[in-house]
Amino acid sequence: MLFDDREFRFRWIPTLLLVLPIVFVRLGLWQLDRADEKREQARTLTERARMPPIELGASGIHPQDLRFRRLRAHGVLEAEGQILIENRRQGNRIGFHVITPLHIDGSDVRVLVNRGWIPAAADGGPTPAPVPLGPVTVTGESHIPSPPALVLNADSNAAKGWGKRWPYLTVDLYRAVAGYPIQPVVILQDPQDPGGFLRNWPRDLPKEGMHIGYAIQWFAFALISFVLWLRLSLVRRPQGGSAE
Repeated sequence: MLFDDREFRFRWIPTLLLVLPIVFVRLGLWQLDRADEKREQARTLTERARMPPIELGASGIHPQDLRFRRLRAHGVLEAEGQILIENRRQGNRIGFHVITPLHIDGSDVRVLVNRGWIPAAADGGPTPAPVPLGPVTVTGESHIPSPPALVLNADSNAAKGWGKRWPYLTVDLYRAVAGYPIQPVVILQDPQDPGGFLRNWPRDLPKEGMHIGYAIQWFAFALISFVLWLRLSLVRRPQGGSAE
C-alpha cells in the first residue's frame, strides 16, 4: 500500500497502539449511554412532578417513591420544633432556611416543611420567622436533604448540641433530636402558600450535556491515537526501490 513516497509496514509497537482507539471508542459509547440514561431520568422526573400531589398521612412512604413528587399535608405547624439552616444564600445576601415541623392531622407523625429563606440581620442573626397558628394545608415539592460532602461528625446524634441553628439538615438528624416519627422527606413549600418566606426552589434535574461532552473527548482521543498509529506504520520508501 503506497501513500506518495511512503508505504504501510506492519510494526509491533505501533500496532499495539490500536488498542487505544478501541478503548476510547468504548468509553465514548459508554458516555453516550449515560447521556441517554440522564435524558430518560429527566423525562421521568418531569412527568412525576406533573402528577397529582401525594397526600401525606401517618403511613410511612419510601423516600425514593417521593422523589420529584408534589406533596400535600394537613395539620398544625409547631413553633417549638422550628430550626434555622445557616449560611443559605439568595443572590448576594446570606440568610437562613426556616424548617418547621407540621403535625399531621389524626396522627403523631410530623413532616418537615422548608418555609423559605429569611435574611440575616446586621449582627448576623436571623430576622423574625413567625409560625402561623391553627390548622394549615401545606403543598410543595418533595426534597430529600443530604449532608455536605465533607462532614467532620456524621453521627445521627450530632445535631443534639446544635440548638435552633443548624449548619445543614437531614431527616435522620432531626428525627434523632425530636424523638417522634417523621416522614422521610422535606416539603419545599409552594411560593403561593401563605405563612412563609422567600421561596425560590431550583429544580436539579439530571443533565445529559456533561456526558455528551465527555463522549466527544473520548472520540477525539480515539481519532488522535488512530492517526498516530497510522503515522508510525507508514515508513518512507528507499530511493530507487521498495522498502525492505
